[in-house]
Amino acid sequence: MEQPRYVETGKGSFFGDYVYDQVIPADHFLRKLNEVIDWKRYTRKLIRLYKGEGIVGRPPFEPAMVLKMALLAYLYNVSERQVETHLNENLPAKYFVGLAVDEKAPDHSTLTVFRRRLVERGKLKVFEEMLAEIVQTALGNGVQFGSIQIVDSVHSVANVNTEKDEQRRKKGKPPRDGDARWGVKHQRKVRNMEGKVEEQSEYFYGYKAHMSLNAASGLITAVEVTSGEAYDGHHFVGLVERDLQQGLPVDTYAADKGYDNGDNHFYLEQQGLHSAIRLKRTRTEKKDANKQVWVELCQTQHYQQGLKQRYKIERKFGEAKQGHGLGRCRYLGRVGFAVQAFLTAMVLNLKRLVKLLTGIGFKTRTASA
Repeated sequence: MEQPRYVETGKGSFFGDYVYDQVIPADHFLRKLNEVIDWKRYTRKLIRLYKGEGIVGRPPFEPAMVLKMALLAYLYNVSERQVETHLNENLPAKYFVGLAVDEKAPDHSTLTVFRRRLVERGKLKVFEEMLAEIVQTALGNGVQFGSIQIVDSVHSVANVNTEKDEQRRKKGKPPRDGDARWGVKHQRKVRNMEGKVEEQSEYFYGYKAHMSLNAASGLITAVEVTSGEAYDGHHFVGLVERDLQQGLPVDTYAADKGYDNGDNHFYLEQQGLHSAIRLKRTRTEKKDANKQVWVELCQTQHYQQGLKQRYKIERKFGEAKQGHGLGRCRYLGRVGFAVQAFLTAMVLNLKRLVKLLTGIGFKTRTASA
């Protein structure tokens, strides 16, 4: 059977590996990341999405190499255009993707073509599979997954100036991002001028990434993307189903009040799982006999332990926003944001996996580091 052909990189350099061996420490994060993941598996999976599959037509860059470039853009929170410069100036990054010391990085447009190819031919399923691949790598390497899973959503602001967009609409032009919607960022109780307590909402225009996180391993196991107005509770079951398909040893699901939906509690019961979805006060304070089942739920060990772990997903979201740019959309459209959400989740998982397996943590380094 004929094998795929790829653009030759990292070969024939006058310097060989000598410079890399001298400059890049043995404990550098990117060295460890190369060792922990079998990147060839990604090439074998992704080349199927290429027209000609690397056999017919001009040889493409190896898919895993381009994927690494994309991941570097999220790891260091730089644009696709900037990652080309980053690769040319940063020896550890160049080593990581498989370029020779004196070899130029592929043009940044390669990343745009790569992203479009994956979306058009692999849909979002290919991103789900790549995320699941990391989870399976963790399981295969003995990473301990605990029994508590946490579900929550994180919002991202659309790449839109809403004031200018409103002016566009008044002139009869379409919105810059037709998929984005207004949603509630958070609600808080405030005291008004009359001294009365009222609920105040803060809004955002954009999207939500609904995620499931294993409390013990700290790895994101499932992602689902919606526009900003979506009700969180309707996306709980889909995340749980994705987790169960991966064979995770979970018995309890924790979530905030936004997921306190009777159908979600019932679904967990049907699956033999325990609920640690924080209950709304109306469930336990109502004056009828039906509240007893909820009162008893609050007293269970699974419920109490699950809620104690919820902070871990909020901390993970903070890391995603502050370190990897998830607070604002890179691209327009729901599918574009989905690509961003999945690649961000992959980067977060790769950081965590390297830490768990090697003890080496990721630190943002300068271009010459």
